[in-house]
Amino acid sequence: MQKSLNYHDELNKKNILKLREILETLPPFCKQFFRGIDDTAASRTKLAYAYDLRIFFEFVHESNSVYKKMDIVDYPLHILDELGREDIEEYMEYLSYYVKDGVEFMNDERGKKRKLSSLRSFYNYFYRNQMISQNPAVLVPMPKLHEKEIVRMEPNEVAILLDEVEDGSTLTKREQRYHEKTRTRDLALLTLLLGTGMRVSECVGIDLNDVDFDNGRVKVRRKGGYEDVIYFGEEVAEALLGYLEERELLSPLPGHEEAFFLSIQNRRITVRSVENLVKKYASRVTTMKKITPHKLRSTYGTNLYQETGDIYLVADVLGHKDVNTTRKHYAAMKDENKRRAAKALRLREDL
Repeated sequence: MQKSLNYHDELNKKNILKLREILETLPPFCKQFFRGIDDTAASRTKLAYAYDLRIFFEFVHESNSVYKKMDIVDYPLHILDELGREDIEEYMEYLSYYVKDGVEFMNDERGKKRKLSSLRSFYNYFYRNQMISQNPAVLVPMPKLHEKEIVRMEPNEVAILLDEVEDGSTLTKREQRYHEKTRTRDLALLTLLLGTGMRVSECVGIDLNDVDFDNGRVKVRRKGGYEDVIYFGEEVAEALLGYLEERELLSPLPGHEEAFFLSIQNRRITVRSVENLVKKYASRVTTMKKITPHKLRSTYGTNLYQETGDIYLVADVLGHKDVNTTRKHYAAMKDENKRRAAKALRLREDL
């Protein structure tokens, strides 16, 4: 019998193989950079860096009259000394809109910030190791981010969403045929996401032996690769146990025996599948909000903060290593609570 796949190890393996594939299209000195960060960056982070660096060198190849004549894989390390602040500023402007292989790409300030962060890490590695004489990337200011309103579901919308999963009457005929097979699983999935605030990647990575019903907790692999324990309440436990009764009657494909949540094909369910099912049900509840698994996480975080007012508790439960990350997302609610408090008391009755 084939050994059951460890979701996280399998994902890391895919990321490593994809990274090696991309490195074959980049200048050879890039490999040294990735070896240098191998022990400090997750495979997913390194892959993101690789994609960003490929865009950067493709821009150089397209816009620089000297290096246009060379293949990217032949670029020497001293190219980094020859490119200055102005080149990187032009690159940032290029990111606003460009076309590759007939496909249009656009980046907002968040996309630009991530790509500049990648470039700064890249330059900083060679500058710190005294392999280049300048670091122009650090001279380019980070794009200013505009705060986004937290999109979340109201309590009545959450109730309607879960009712919709159980009922399914507003789904199309085709969707209803699938719904008959997946209703219990979908209800367990959404109840777990809404009841714990876990990330969708953490959810799909759960194995059968990760769930401890006696103590109401589940072991997950957090962003960054470390293990953590998340506790759940009675509603979540009931939904998960309901699904497990059906799960025991299924025959998982080889390598997927330990996966907690299975697809219709009896494979471990994917992040994309969960995103699609959330979109399917949420579109029946609200057309004004674009609800994703991450918005369900925001809904949980919002509700928890409203109930406790404890930003450190919210950060801990959501798995944020830096409480400032949590504070950035939920600080606006603090002002909202203060305004509500100001209106709650009357000093004199109306005459």
